[in-house]
Amino acid sequence: MTGFKSAAAFEAALRILPGPDEAARAAALARQSVLTKPAGSLGRLEEIAVFLAGWQARERPRLDRSRVAVFAGNHGVAARGVSAFPPAVTAQMVRNFREGGAAINALAGAAGLELMVVPLELGRPTADFTIGPAMSEDECLVAVNAGAAVVEPGLDLLVLGEMGIGNSTSAAALCAASFSGSATDWVGPGTGVHGIQLSAKLAVVEAGLALHAGADAPLERLRRLGGHEIAALAGAVVAARMARVPVLLDGFICCSAVAPLAVTVPGVVEHCLAGHVSAEPAHQRLLDQLGLEPLLALGMRLGEASGAAVAAGIVRAAVAAHDQMATFAEAGVSDG
Repeated sequence: MTGFKSAAAFEAALRILPGPDEAARAAALARQSVLTKPAGSLGRLEEIAVFLAGWQARERPRLDRSRVAVFAGNHGVAARGVSAFPPAVTAQMVRNFREGGAAINALAGAAGLELMVVPLELGRPTADFTIGPAMSEDECLVAVNAGAAVVEPGLDLLVLGEMGIGNSTSAAALCAASFSGSATDWVGPGTGVHGIQLSAKLAVVEAGLALHAGADAPLERLRRLGGHEIAALAGAVVAARMARVPVLLDGFICCSAVAPLAVTVPGVVEHCLAGHVSAEPAHQRLLDQLGLEPLLALGMRLGEASGAAVAAGIVRAAVAAHDQMATFAEAGVSDG
């Protein structure tokens, strides 16, 4: 993916998003109807296989090359005490990812996913969005294009995740600005804050919403309230759609990246699956707004694409069943 040359180019792309290959989808549905099982008996596994067939434009989808991309960024609002951890943890965790010691390393390996870690301006956090925009337009576009760059030819599935101290505060602000509701409706514990810290987080989101109330365009809202890694997630989602690469989304923060886009283009996540619903209270509300039904509900709240990586195993199961099962004719089994 070559990226977007301007904010206008990014928003123009949102108006020409391609759909799935309907012929491949129909062929996959026809195959499902003759496999050796009662119709619909594999439930969502059947739906996932047909979904992948449409976006991969092949009757029998494959997962030969599946990538998990974890974007990392730091947030100026972290200085306001909104997280249980200091901003230095972001860079420390990036090092841990690269050394193979994090949960996502283990889970990506178990799911057969290649792992790409993309740190973004860790030494230069976004600005405090209670004072001004988190990013300039150029900074936001650079981040969007960093996300788009992970979409390469030959990818069968893209799994997305993030790391960034303070980013659940940005996520809550983006969701409230996009889908309305108060800060209380969208702010949750994130890394585990409560009491005074949770009150500080609520106040930060309320201040950000008040300051940036007039920002309605998708990229404008992203740059004012988001973060480098959140903008990168948005860029990856849109670039994947342009390339017809199916996407598996992780938790609340990951999904928040598409909230500003979905207000303008409700079908922007048609090529996406929600890997799981996290323990962050507002995540289910966000999934409802996006029209996504999670594959898993395991009480996870780590981020790092961890929940989506676990869900990738379900996607693999769907592909295997669709591809490897015999048809009634092949097996010599009566189809009734």
